[in-house]
Amino acid sequence: MIDDDASASLAVRIGEPGPRPVHLLFSEPTRPYGDDPTLDFLVKARGQWVSVETLVRTWDGDGLDTFLSSLAEDFRGWEGARTWRSLEHDLTLSAEHRTGGYVHLTWGIHDRPPSEEWHFRTTTVHPGGEEMRSLAAEVHTFLTNVHQ
Repeated sequence: MIDDDASASLAVRIGEPGPRPVHLLFSEPTRPYGDDPTLDFLVKARGQWVSVETLVRTWDGDGLDTFLSSLAEDFRGWEGARTWRSLEHDLTLSAEHRTGGYVHLTWGIHDRPPSEEWHFRTTTVHPGGEEMRSLAAEVHTFLTNVHQ
């Protein structure tokens, strides 16, 4: 979890920072309609050869933290891919458990409707179990500590 002093809000970095690997940054969670469950946040993918971002619209986070928690709880593995998507499909996630206990998370960042002119995918790799629990907890804190 990153405390971004400039915006006085929390952010979550996923993946390894640095010039070559691509990492994701979730930031600026807001409730655009006050007490309404609509929750927006910015997601950015950054790396040596990429710099994309989009605003993600969710309904109270669309259960992203719960999805990540379920992956942590199944640290012994599962068959096939498990998937998640945001309300307007601007952020998607596919999770696969691989040999050696690693979870491969393939993040899709998509242009907002109605244009939907581009999409970008990147994969981050995480040890199963505790690291996945930490990621789920960070995302939960990010989604639930929103300033209106």
